[in-house]
Amino acid sequence: MSTLIELKRPSAHVAEVWLNRPDVRNAFNDEAIAALSATFRELAQDSALRVVVLAGHGKAFCAGADLNWMRAMADYSWDQNRDDAQALADMLWTLKQCPVPIVGRVQGDCYAGGVGLAALCDVLVAVDSANFCLSEARLGLMPATIAPYVIAAMGQRAAQRYFTTAERFSAAEAQRIGLVHELCSAEQLDERVAAIVQALVANSPAAVRAGKRLVQDLAGQPNTPALREDTARRIADIRGSDEGKEGVSAFLQKRPPGWLTH
Repeated sequence: MSTLIELKRPSAHVAEVWLNRPDVRNAFNDEAIAALSATFRELAQDSALRVVVLAGHGKAFCAGADLNWMRAMADYSWDQNRDDAQALADMLWTLKQCPVPIVGRVQGDCYAGGVGLAALCDVLVAVDSANFCLSEARLGLMPATIAPYVIAAMGQRAAQRYFTTAERFSAAEAQRIGLVHELCSAEQLDERVAAIVQALVANSPAAVRAGKRLVQDLAGQPNTPALREDTARRIADIRGSDEGKEGVSAFLQKRPPGWLTH
């Protein structure tokens, strides 16, 4: 495991992935991108896992691209730039495909590619003092690889503004446009993240995974007869599953469901 990413396992059901480059505000370089990809590919294979917390050490959550990495890119050929960008796009897709919810813990500023990471989180909690910025246009660039996830999170109208103006915006604005789910003080951050993690772990593991996949599969799709047939099939499948039967039985019998005991 790379030292650029710290993986913690507080329990069999919970993983914490920490960006561990505080001296450069957790900025990306090719090594950090590869380490994130490898970490999430490994976690995706863990059938006991129920939730991943994505966090950053230091004052900033993630400041985007590392300056030294950007200097090196200035001498890249088109093919090298394409390959480099493809590695970033593939890393983002790997996180998107994580089968369990990712809870983002934003303890400080979140810029450029860091906004992409934030947008990939299924639940995002940020301190109220954090600032956000899609700063690429200031450098003659654009947030291309992160765009699908950021647009899905904040909507087309907000993206049209912040992709082009490169303005810095507050945590309150990030919550208003839908990027951030919840704001809190720095002192409350760990408590709020822990409460969300606890809520996820308390739910049926299979239902949580299926619910995440449901949103990904249905978002933006027209409500056609085929879609309605698909949703009916999905609920029939989960009603007949072991966890579906156990959950309903436990509710009717007023007892804890079995997944809380293992």
